[in-house]
Amino acid sequence: MKKVVLTILKIAGIVLLVLILLIAGFLFWLSRRPFVPNNYTETVETGGALEAKYLAMGPYEVKHVKAEAPEDWKEFVAYYPAQLEDSGDQWPAVVFVNGTGVYAAKYPALFRHLASWGFIVLGNEDPGTFSGDSTDATLAWLLEQNGDPDSVFYQKVDTAHMGLSGHSQGGVGVFNAISEQPNGGLYTCAVSLSPTQEDLAAALNIPYDPSKTVIPTLVLAGTSNDVITPEGMEKLYSKLGGPRVMALRTDTDHGSMLYSGDGYVTAWLMYWLRGDEEAGKAFWGEAPELAGNPNWRGVQISRSAGEGTSEDADH
Repeated sequence: MKKVVLTILKIAGIVLLVLILLIAGFLFWLSRRPFVPNNYTETVETGGALEAKYLAMGPYEVKHVKAEAPEDWKEFVAYYPAQLEDSGDQWPAVVFVNGTGVYAAKYPALFRHLASWGFIVLGNEDPGTFSGDSTDATLAWLLEQNGDPDSVFYQKVDTAHMGLSGHSQGGVGVFNAISEQPNGGLYTCAVSLSPTQEDLAAALNIPYDPSKTVIPTLVLAGTSNDVITPEGMEKLYSKLGGPRVMALRTDTDHGSMLYSGDGYVTAWLMYWLRGDEEAGKAFWGEAPELAGNPNWRGVQISRSAGEGTSEDADH
């Protein structure tokens, strides 16, 4: 009888060990699983020629480097056009502000895509980005690399053309990085994707004030299960002080907004940071493509700063 009990206990112990290993393996896989599909540039539905153009991969091959980061940010990562290494040109930069727990390592496809259009694209592994401090540190790291003769980025950063883009808590971090951080004045334009609604952000103790942002800003969100309502988007949009555009992507949830609007995100950055006039037609002129795109609604556009601008559209 004693041998039977010992055998049963041994088997139970083995089964428990196997379950623990399986759970640990699943959690590790979950922690490393990409948050953005690697083929999203081929699968996201587009409703306009410009959206499709800038959602596709750009003309540059891409490389990346990593460096140790302080605190619990683990590492800085930078994706860049391979041509940067051999050219004498300077390249615009974009810092990504990740959402809660969605570290840079979880969406390399997004970094590769934007870098393929001629940008130095930066991120880190900060689990909580709302304050903008890790974003500021990431930008500061790139500026240091720009002055380091041993760095691949030595004198290769176009410091007059730098932007940032963030999703969810990172969408909040975008505004705080601009208005509350030492290097905030260096940004040329911004993108905030599904930022946590102001009242909810205040309740979660991750506050922000969009009225302090006066650079060109694109704000996008989804119509399904997002952390900001259409009314919240309009309120946020009305507080922005510079050229601004807002839109809601139909039948798209919070998580998917990280990449589903990437065609217009890329166009926005191409226009403001690389002077691409064709990209600007997605937002400006008598018939901006975004305003007539069936996949988007609630579009509002203000070309100049301040209230009562002459070029507003609500579709």
